[in-house]
Amino acid sequence: MAFRTSLVAAVCAALVLLPAASGTSTAPRLTVLAASSLTDVLPRLAPGILYSFGGSNALATQIEQGAPADLFASANTSLPAKLHARGLVERPLPFTRNALVVVVPASNPGRIASVRDLARPGVSVDVANASVPVGGYTQKVLERLGLAKQVNANIVSRETDVRSVLTKVSLGQADAGFVYATDARTVAKKVHVIRIPASAQPDVTYAIAVVTKSTHEAAARAFVSRLRSKAGQALLARYGFLPLARGT
Repeated sequence: MAFRTSLVAAVCAALVLLPAASGTSTAPRLTVLAASSLTDVLPRLAPGILYSFGGSNALATQIEQGAPADLFASANTSLPAKLHARGLVERPLPFTRNALVVVVPASNPGRIASVRDLARPGVSVDVANASVPVGGYTQKVLERLGLAKQVNANIVSRETDVRSVLTKVSLGQADAGFVYATDARTVAKKVHVIRIPASAQPDVTYAIAVVTKSTHEAAARAFVSRLRSKAGQALLARYGFLPLARGT
C-alpha cells in the first residue's frame, strides 16, 4: 500500500511539473494585423501565428484604440508612419511593393478593354473607400488619367478592403473594379485583368512595424527580419509581389 501511495504521489508531481516545463520552451504566439492583400502569403511565411486581415486603415484604428497586437503590416507607408509619429509603433520598414490593376468578370459584360472604358455612361465600377490604401491609390490613378469625375460617377459601391472589391467583381456584381495585381491572381479563372498605364501607376509600397506595446518585441522583430530576408522576399515574389526599389 505504501508503494502504491508513493507511486501516485510521484505521478501527480510529474503532472504538475509538466505544463511549467513545456511552457518554458513554447515560442510566443504573435498577433499580426495585416492588409487583406497579404492574406495568402503571410501564413505561408510564418504559420501558427494569429493573423487579423483587413483594410489597413481599420487596422491602424484598432492600434490607436489599444487593441492587443505585436505587428502592423500596411499596404502603404503613410499609416504606419502616422502611428510611429504618435509613438504607437516602432519605425516602419518597407518590405515589398505591388501594382494596381483593373479587373472585370471573366465574361466581361461591360466590354471593358481599357481603363478609359470605365468612364462610359452605364458602366458599374466597384472600388475601395478612399481611406483604404487601395482606394487612395485608385483615386490617384483616375486623377493622373483625367478620369476622376467620369469614373467616380459610375461607382456603385465603396468597400472596406481590396478583397471585398475582388469578390464583388468576380461574382459579376460590378462591371469592373480596382484591385492589386496579387489579389487578381487568386481568382485568375474568374476575372480578366486590364493593366493600368505605367505613367498613371501609383507607388504601392508596403511597410511593417512592431507595435510599441507588444509583449513579444524580440519575436516580433525576428518576424520582420524574416519577412525582409532573401527567403521572405522570394516567397513574396512567388505570390506576385514586387521587389523594393533600390536603396529602400
